[in-house]
Amino acid sequence: MAQVSVTIDGRKYRLACNEGEEARLESLAGVIDDKIGEMRKAFGEIGDQRLVIMAALTIADNLAEARDEAAAERKRSDAAEERAQAMASSLDQLGSRLESLAARLAGGA
Repeated sequence: MAQVSVTIDGRKYRLACNEGEEARLESLAGVIDDKIGEMRKAFGEIGDQRLVIMAALTIADNLAEARDEAAAERKRSDAAEERAQAMASSLDQLGSRLESLAARLAGGA
């Protein structure tokens, strides 16, 4: 198991992670640190714990919004796929009707 040292809100934390995930963990810690910094600038010194909670809630809200958007996009994609399949079926039926008509015309000629 690998270990990485990150700094969040001026405090160092030593964290364990799987081998190869060090950069990802450092990046995630950077996101949290940046969000806490934004909150501190916006609200001033309102307490470390409150800033951490507000940052966590903001990040959680962004995640929930991204999940909602992804779900909506999947629904749109599924609907488009259904429309494409319906169109393909209609084209197949039309092709069969045209072949039948062509066969009747050829038989009558």
